[in-house]
Amino acid sequence: MSAPRSRIWDALNDPEMLKAAIPGCHLIAWSGPDTLDLEIKVNLGIMQPVFKGELALSNVTPAERYRLSGRGKGGLMGLAEGAADVVLSDAGEDTLLDFAAEGGASGQIMKMGKAIIGNSAQRIIDGFFERFGTAAGVEVTPLPRENL
Repeated sequence: MSAPRSRIWDALNDPEMLKAAIPGCHLIAWSGPDTLDLEIKVNLGIMQPVFKGELALSNVTPAERYRLSGRGKGGLMGLAEGAADVVLSDAGEDTLLDFAAEGGASGQIMKMGKAIIGNSAQRIIDGFFERFGTAAGVEVTPLPRENL
């Protein structure tokens, strides 16, 4: 990302930046020192459930890393949960953002099939980084998968 690490860190902790970056996000707000309330409408093709839940930050090292974990209920669709480890490092005057995500779901949402759920999750992740760069006013250059 074409900005110093401290600027990227600040943007990753700004609810307005996150709301602009998360596809389908209707609400994100700090509810505690390390928790955020979240409401997101997920596009699953034929269905678009709204998930409401909470995100929690843990293993926080300011301007360097944190683990973001969340769980949300989508009404009759069931429960979705996930976590991502986010690590920032210097790349000259720019910042390298590395992340690893995992997730799962239960209830009616799993009846839709893993391929649909996986594709939707990947669209959210891809959309996040594209929109985050726009919201933060920085250039985002994805690295080829073989470099990760």
